[in-house]
Amino acid sequence: MYAARISEVMDRKRRIVAARDTSVSRAAKLMAKKNVGAIMVVDDKRLVGIFTERDAVFRVIAEGRDPRATRLDEVMTPQPATVTPDETFGKALLLMYEGGFRHVPVVKNGEPVGIVSSRSALDPDMEEFVSEAQRRIHLR
Repeated sequence: MYAARISEVMDRKRRIVAARDTSVSRAAKLMAKKNVGAIMVVDDKRLVGIFTERDAVFRVIAEGRDPRATRLDEVMTPQPATVTPDETFGKALLLMYEGGFRHVPVVKNGEPVGIVSSRSALDPDMEEFVSEAQRRIHLR
C-alpha cells in the first residue's frame, strides 16, 4: 500500500477545485456534495492553496466570520505541500504526518489532478473489514 504510486491511490472523481474568490459557503456546499474534506484553490488552473474542513472550523466559525462573505483566499492554507502522481503514497503519508495535516494535493505541471488523504490509508483495510463482517453475518 505504501509503495503504491499516488496515481493508483487517489480518487479523481472526488477532486474538486474552486477559484480563490469563491465564498466559504459555496466551497462548503461543493465539499458536502462530493463528500470530501478539502477543496483545492486555483488561480488560472494553478494550485494556490487548499481549504479544509478544519479551516472552516478554526478560521471561519471560531473567528465569527460570515461564510457567505468570506473568500477562500482569506482563510485557505496558501502554497500547500504537494506530491506528484508518480510519487509513493508512503511519501504523501510522511508529509501529512510531519506537517500535521490530512490532505495533500496531487499536482502535475503545477495543476491539481487529484488529492490524497490520510483516510486513503484506511480504505483498503476498512473494505476488507466490512467484507469479512458481512461474510460472518451470512454464516449465522
